[in-house]
Amino acid sequence: MTSDCLPNPRIGKTLMKTSNTELAIALTLVLATLSLAGCGKPESPPTAATQAASKPGAAADKGNEKPGHGEHKEGEAGHGDAEPLKLSTEAIEAAGIKAEEIAESEIVDQLIVTATIRPNQDRITHVSPRVSSRIVKVQVNLGDQVKAGQTLAVLDSLEVGEAHSAYLQARTQHAVAKADFERAEMLHGDQIIAQKDHLRAHAEFEKAKATVAATGDKLRMLGVNASPADEGRAVSTFPLSTPFSGTVIEKHAILGELAQPDKSIFTVADLSRLWIEANLFEKDLGRVKTGADAVVTVDAYPGEVFKGKLTYIAAVVDKESRTVQARVEVANPGGRLKPEMFATAAIRTSGTSSTNGVAGKNKALLLPQEAVVLMQGQPTVFVAEDGGFEPRPVELGDKLRGKVVIKSGIKPGEKVVVAGTYALKARLLKSQIGDSH
Repeated sequence: MTSDCLPNPRIGKTLMKTSNTELAIALTLVLATLSLAGCGKPESPPTAATQAASKPGAAADKGNEKPGHGEHKEGEAGHGDAEPLKLSTEAIEAAGIKAEEIAESEIVDQLIVTATIRPNQDRITHVSPRVSSRIVKVQVNLGDQVKAGQTLAVLDSLEVGEAHSAYLQARTQHAVAKADFERAEMLHGDQIIAQKDHLRAHAEFEKAKATVAATGDKLRMLGVNASPADEGRAVSTFPLSTPFSGTVIEKHAILGELAQPDKSIFTVADLSRLWIEANLFEKDLGRVKTGADAVVTVDAYPGEVFKGKLTYIAAVVDKESRTVQARVEVANPGGRLKPEMFATAAIRTSGTSSTNGVAGKNKALLLPQEAVVLMQGQPTVFVAEDGGFEPRPVELGDKLRGKVVIKSGIKPGEKVVVAGTYALKARLLKSQIGDSH
């Protein structure tokens, strides 16, 4: 017992005067009183920090811990608590799971831009009559494939009828003048008529020929070709045709309506080659130049690419968007690409890679896009090791022709699941739900 716990001296004198029994009772009461008052502060329970410090080497071990495949640094989203998923050979085959050893591949340095598909403006025509006329027959529908010279509609025009009538009259006068000239030439040869009569007949014949040519030209300027079958009767109807083969992408022809020269009633476009229009930022202008190879992808055909070339970079910068318009031209076999589709264009750059000094080339790990799934919002792949499949978070780079660049998370030589990833994700989530219950 410490000195703080000794009894008061005055209490000791009082106890000496009592008998032994009374002394024992008094001592018991004094000790009880001292216990209730407390001779000092009770020992506090050990804290978590004290317990951790009491274990030798604990702090050192914690500081030396390295995150494994399933563990991640602070602030990094991961699946540290996910155990490798074990499946039987039969289950792997049934789910179509395939794993491949990955290696670095040489890739081309590209500028990725979003774009819109447009018709080739050099191969598009707005078809309209050259004279006011009424639509009497429509022979094609929207989306039809047409050939060069094919009739799209039949129109009726009073002006065309008058021009055709003048042409027929000129042809008749030409026939008469020709007959007179031939007869005059024969008579002049026999010295039956004078020279001046022969010359007059010849002049009338030449004049008739000029009139026929002029009235025929007027018909052609109106978009009508004079046909010998029309002789003897003026015709006011004429066909409206397309100048080249293509697809009818617009139609405004309604039977009985009046068609005007300033209003297109058909739009025909040759969609065998298309323009992919994109906008380049100022900072990227030094990286690309016309003639560069480009690859176009669309969501409608995942994993499929359409090769083309950068054919145009605008000479001015848009003052509002601060971008420069660019155009990639691609072939469109089978008409699979449609105007106004959204697309992604990967344009090969003319810069030099900082890693190997080769113009526009670099090395990176590439995986099919279907090999990457989202787990808790984190892009994840499954690595095959130790007889199981371990989920591994990764950092993604650019998308290239149906594949995606893996910037970190896996290393060359590891076996990564490239098919059946979604089946593994479903099984892993199912097992985690079962463990939580």
